[in-house]
Amino acid sequence: MLSRSILSRVRLSCNPSPPKRSASQLTSRKQRLLRQSATALPTTAASFSTAALRPATATSTFSSSSSGAHPLLRSRTAPPSLLLRRLLSDQTRQAIDKAVGSAPVVLFMKGTPETPQCGFSRASIQILGLQGVDPDKFAAFNVLEDAELRQGIKEYSDWPTIPQLYIDKEFVGGCDIIVSMHQNGELAKLLDEKKVLVKGEEAEGEAAEANKE
Repeated sequence: MLSRSILSRVRLSCNPSPPKRSASQLTSRKQRLLRQSATALPTTAASFSTAALRPATATSTFSSSSSGAHPLLRSRTAPPSLLLRRLLSDQTRQAIDKAVGSAPVVLFMKGTPETPQCGFSRASIQILGLQGVDPDKFAAFNVLEDAELRQGIKEYSDWPTIPQLYIDKEFVGGCDIIVSMHQNGELAKLLDEKKVLVKGEEAEGEAAEANKE
């Protein structure tokens, strides 16, 4: 019969205790696990922020871009910070410069003067008609025909809404400012100073046509 001391040594050899790890080994193993978990994280958020920093490029002068998702969907992925807003390309800025300088009075609107597509654009056209703006000194651009123009003019003027009025290449404002200046007489004074009004009977005829609309 085996002695108890021999049996105890046999049990110990069959069930060896796990080796003790040093503190440095445990720290190293924890760091490896942290690195593995970090690399497994999704990168979707990072890809959105990187894409938002890329400046948009105009495909043509006031032509809609055919690439990418719908503009409304793209705008949801962009951060709200003004520092990260989409930058105008040189080509788009030059095209808007040319449009602003195409006539003494320029209105960027939704629709056309004959068929406005929103109440604010309609009100702005009616006010310009009541003021007696000379049609030969007036130009209108329909932003609904070109998505790039619609977004670009907002960044160009740093004004968030349409319509937008320019007089002698200077930005005047949107519909609310046009209405306010019309009511307090500032618009009539400005248009007269810039010599963009029709004279005499012609002005009365233009005002009558605007009232009919």
